[in-house]
Amino acid sequence: MRRLFLVGAMLAALLIPAASASAAPTGEYAVFSQCPTEKNLFLCIYAKQTSGSVTTGKKTVPIKNPVTLQGGVEINETTGKSQFYGAKNGVTLSKTPQPVPGGLLGVVAPTWWPKFIQDWFNGLINEGFTGVDATVELARPATEVKVNVNALLSGLNEPDLILPVKIKLDNAILGSNCYMGSSTSPIYWNLTVGTTSPPPPNKPISGTTGEGTANEIGSILRFKGQRQVDNSFAVPATSGCGGIFSFLVDPLVSSVVGVPSPAGTNAAILEGTMETGFAPLVKASEP
Repeated sequence: MRRLFLVGAMLAALLIPAASASAAPTGEYAVFSQCPTEKNLFLCIYAKQTSGSVTTGKKTVPIKNPVTLQGGVEINETTGKSQFYGAKNGVTLSKTPQPVPGGLLGVVAPTWWPKFIQDWFNGLINEGFTGVDATVELARPATEVKVNVNALLSGLNEPDLILPVKIKLDNAILGSNCYMGSSTSPIYWNLTVGTTSPPPPNKPISGTTGEGTANEIGSILRFKGQRQVDNSFAVPATSGCGGIFSFLVDPLVSSVVGVPSPAGTNAAILEGTMETGFAPLVKASEP
């Protein structure tokens, strides 16, 4: 598949017409509408994760709502090193909430808390505010995302996508600033379509490039049933939960989730489709 893409891309490059700098890609390249084609890119990427799960400590959250990752990759012709650039509209990794199974159901305020805080917390629980959403967000600028094009297209047992992330937990009790990980201390996912090498007690899990197909000239590769995995990362305790009462709520939420959890006890499994497009032809399709 990698050879087909490279050969097709070189042939297609001979046919590239002039294009405007501001319009969106058209035709079969329209899926790459947010690819930053103003850069000198080699590859545009659009991935849509529709299943899988994220495990942090004692909680496993299934991916039920689609998550998208989009951007482009520049490759230095001299060094061979790649540089990722985020989506034009800034939504490189979509902030898609996923319901946390069980949420805060059955959780009560510790009796050693001040009584007025116990009443506040338990009152919200009794009113049905037990559902919790978890959202994976980029924790660092998109340029710090790492893409290994060779591993991505060839299925090597090495990271093909490195994402610095933080995980937001959200409901009426936790507030809008409850996170595991932060912009200064991200959780790093070293995702692979190969097989992981985690520390114990986790056992290796395998990803897959999926079923690959190409368009007629080989300028677009589509991978259906792709599976990217990592189970070697650590997750810190929660912070910022409960607003001004975070000094009390953070330890309770961390206990419920089971964090901090060391490397070898967590997992990210992302399943879906990925499309890659030869960036010069993506740009050339812009009217």
